[in-house]
Amino acid sequence: MFIHLGGDTVIRSKDVIAILDRQVKETSETTVEFLEFYQKEKKVEEIAKDMTKSIVITNEKVYLSPISSSTLKRRALFVTDIDEI
Repeated sequence: MFIHLGGDTVIRSKDVIAILDRQVKETSETTVEFLEFYQKEKKVEEIAKDMTKSIVITNEKVYLSPISSSTLKRRALFVTDIDEI
């Protein structure tokens, strides 16, 4: 199944490694270093400029989403529940 991250961006739910709140970016030095590394590798996609509410990590990219982490987690859980049916 798929998860809509905002704008025109949709990813496969099985590719999601983590969904983090944007505040982690501001409070964790490790997260800042991680994001800087991915930005240097040109593997960060900012979906809506200056409207980041969550960080979605996949095997291939890091997405900065304008949708809150709690909403994205709910969507991911909903997709998991459907897959189990």
